[in-house]
This record gives sequence, structure tokens and C-alpha cells, in this order.
Amino acid sequence: MSMPSAQSSRLGERVRAFRQARRLSLRDLGERSGTTASFLSQLERGTSGAAVSTLMKIAGALQVSVADLFEDRPGPLHRVLRRGERLALPQAGGYVKTLLSQQPIRAFEVYVGHFEPGGSTGPEAYTHGDSHEMMLVLHGAVEIDLAEETHRLGSGDCIEYRSSTPHRIRNPGPDPAEVQWIIAPSSRTGPKPLARSPAP
Repeated sequence: MSMPSAQSSRLGERVRAFRQARRLSLRDLGERSGTTASFLSQLERGTSGAAVSTLMKIAGALQVSVADLFEDRPGPLHRVLRRGERLALPQAGGYVKTLLSQQPIRAFEVYVGHFEPGGSTGPEAYTHGDSHEMMLVLHGAVEIDLAEETHRLGSGDCIEYRSSTPHRIRNPGPDPAEVQWIIAPSSRTGPKPLARSPAP
């Protein structure tokens, strides 16, 4: 039984939005859901409906629920994230890191880190995956160790590096500092502290 055209159109728009948010081509999604690019193209244009079993496969491939595909309110596509609702990651002394990016966004990650005076990401440099990472200082000043280099950055300064480069950030000043990280593609793995070098 085919769906009304208006409902088909809304469904198609949401499938396309989730697919594009994940940077999947029609062919990619077809392979993951057991359908075809041609069928998905028709579904996204609202010219074809789909059985519930097929929608479940598509939703699973997009890592959302079937309800998400039909939800009329913005929901996962346009959500407000309040400061107090951010997901906080395990923290070191004087340092708090929170996650801003949410599902279905998986192509990149955005974090904010708050450093009290003397706070740092930890006693050791760490790596995570091999993504492109940008750090922007929102206010205050921090120092970042990148392999054998050290850079001091003030409010409005930014720096780019590979997340596979050993790095450590600290706040050496008397005032709090806040930074933002943008990582693409998503590293999806937690920080991996480097092993300490043997004492000479």
C-alpha cells in the first residue's frame, strides 16, 4: 500500500537529510540497507513508498529509529543543546571537556574544553586516530605541545594538526581558559596516552 504523497515527501526529505549528514552516497546507503541506489533515489524524491521491513533496514543503516524517519518536529536534525546538557567526558584536574556535536552528525566532532589556571589535558601527551583537528581559543590563553614543538595561543588564535600527532594542552596563566576543537572525520576513539619514555 503506497503512502500519501505528502507523507512520502516528508519521509524522503528525512532519509536524505540523515544520509547526507553521514556523508553517504545513495549507493553506500543501498549497500548498507540491502536496497538499491535507484530505489533510494525514488524514495527521497517522494515518488515511491517502502514497506516497514525495508524502512527498518534503512533506519538501521542510518543508525536512527524508524520513528526518526517520520518525526515531523526538528528532533535530531535541528536540536538546541543547552550548556548544562552537554555530555561531559572523563576529566583531569582543572580541566573539563564536553561534547557539542550530536547524532546524526558523525562526519565530524566538536568539543569545548574549560581549563582552570594550571589545568591540563593530563600529565602525558596523547593521540586519537588520524583525523584533522583544529583548536580555537575562545578566551584566555593556553599552551599546546605538538610533538617537539610548543605554541602559546591567546583568545581568537587557532592551530591545526593531525590527531595522530602527540599533543597536550595546558593553561599556564592565572585566569581560566576555554577552547573549542573541531575534528574531521570523527576519530570515534578515546584519547590514547603515550607510554612514558624510560628514565635515562
